[in-house]
Amino acid sequence: MADFHSKHIHLYNSKYNDSIRFEDLKGTRLWKIRSERSQEIIDLVNDPSFFRDLKVMEGSQEVIQELSRFYEIFITTAAMEHPSSFQAKFEWLSEHFPFISPMHFVFCGDKSIIKADYLIDDSSRHFGRFGGQGLLFSAPHNMYETGFIRVNNWLEVRDFFRNDERN
Repeated sequence: MADFHSKHIHLYNSKYNDSIRFEDLKGTRLWKIRSERSQEIIDLVNDPSFFRDLKVMEGSQEVIQELSRFYEIFITTAAMEHPSSFQAKFEWLSEHFPFISPMHFVFCGDKSIIKADYLIDDSSRHFGRFGGQGLLFSAPHNMYETGFIRVNNWLEVRDFFRNDERN
């Protein structure tokens, strides 16, 4: 839903006069390829305003709004990873997804607490104890992961649910 990586790379490159590219993150994380600055890289994300102005991923608003006509949608974020992000994430979601009730925003750490049929996420670690079907949303860090249904963009998410014979 939110373009985390573009902002993270931009902030890092600006602050440290580096030239990391999106492609450099395939199969890894920024803090791992620049491990000598791992805490500083994590601190960029811990800034309370970091999540407030992330770009919306192409197609996410339209697809989620379309799906919300047929499904009860909950937006789940592992906000406990960055507790300073609560306010910014809430404001961002309210601004960009006003058709989803704030009562359906779930701020948590372990997403396995969610009892749902589907979980769309870019971190497969959330699927381990999740009781429903996980859909791995492609991101640089998960490019080499296998064993999951993968969706590369929001149009593929829409197509998955349109073509899912179980619905």
